Amino acid sequence: MTRKDQIKNAYKVTGKSAGFYDGMITYSTIPGKAVCRLVWNMDGEKNLRYLEMALSGVPEDFKGKLLEVPVGTGVLTMPVYRDLPEADITCLDYSEDMMSTAQQRACDMGLDHVNFLQGDVGALPFEDETFDVVLSLNGFHAFPDKEAAYRETFRVLKPGGTFCGCFYIKGGNRRTDWMIRHLYQPGGFFTPPYETKGSLRKRLEGMYSKVKLASVEGIGCFRCVK
Repeated sequence: MTRKDQIKNAYKVTGKSAGFYDGMITYSTIPGKAVCRLVWNMDGEKNLRYLEMALSGVPEDFKGKLLEVPVGTGVLTMPVYRDLPEADITCLDYSEDMMSTAQQRACDMGLDHVNFLQGDVGALPFEDETFDVVLSLNGFHAFPDKEAAYRETFRVLKPGGTFCGCFYIKGGNRRTDWMIRHLYQPGGFFTPPYETKGSLRKRLEGMYSKVKLASVEGIGCFRCVK
């Protein structure tokens, strides 16, 4: 199954039973689609495109050690991990409530190669150079200490390993920027400061040997090699 097919499968599996967050991430419910269009200027094609790019750093035949932080509800990644039975996967999140949903998904799918741990991305409980891939989907815009998050995700990645994912970047869409500033930030869902595409490129190129960066509206997608 291709990565695009895995993402589409996650959309189908979520379906009408999705909560608000999962419906938005997977563009699979009426409220979720409305938020994607209103806040993010995203239709189904754009939503699929940015997620496919964000997950492109995880090989379809991956057999190494992977850290996902934050895992959230696991709505997108559990279907991917189901097709990576020989990988050693650790999922970490500060929110026990969201992580419990991901754990239930993994249990329902029989994913005994996926482990879960509550923790802080700013102080990861792992040795240096532990993981072959570090994946972070839609997390950095919410982390209160972004500098620590960048340092820690770099620290636990092996030389030659891949750091990939996506998050909100300022300047990609004016309406999105307004919504973030006036709704998401006061609600405590997002925490400034935010990267722009230019500042993110500069930061990543200063840390990693190879950087591929793209954006879809207000979402920046990256794949970096240490």
